[in-house]
Amino acid sequence: MKIELVRGDITERPFDAIVNAANTWLIPGGGVDGAIHRAGGPSILEACKRIITERYPGGLTTGQAVATTAGRLPAKWVIHAVGPIYSKMVDRSEQLIAAYRSALRVADEVGARTIAFPAISTGAYAYPPDEAARLAVEALQFARTNVEYAEFVLLDITLFDAFMNAMFDDDQAPCLLAPERDAQI
Repeated sequence: MKIELVRGDITERPFDAIVNAANTWLIPGGGVDGAIHRAGGPSILEACKRIITERYPGGLTTGQAVATTAGRLPAKWVIHAVGPIYSKMVDRSEQLIAAYRSALRVADEVGARTIAFPAISTGAYAYPPDEAARLAVEALQFARTNVEYAEFVLLDITLFDAFMNAMFDDDQAPCLLAPERDAQI
């Protein structure tokens, strides 16, 4: 899988799937989650409510992911991945890796070959950017998937820098910077 880093708005990516940093109840929040719901329209929330009612009445667990329509977004699917809330006392790195890998498994289930990821758990869930970036890059680098192309799409310059450092610190990283998108910001 080819992995790139882009500075931009994930809601504008015309991919098979974009990933939403969701909460366990799939209720729209702030940050990326709110932006996806606003840009995609009410059909995304309606699909989320059906999933909770019909399949997950207790809510999703941390690390799980599910797909919905993308509504008015240029993507075909939104994959809602539940990341962990950061804790200094408890190591939740495996849960964060699981959220990325679950999103890739769901992408495989819906037949997605291209996917865009935000920095899961770095907003309201307060995961430190450098650690979150390292874990996210690791999760994608070593994943077994049919996805052919993935992007980390980040608006925030601090997150972008953290992901750039994570992607280019490792000589084995199959990652590239997409300067044409960065130049538009």
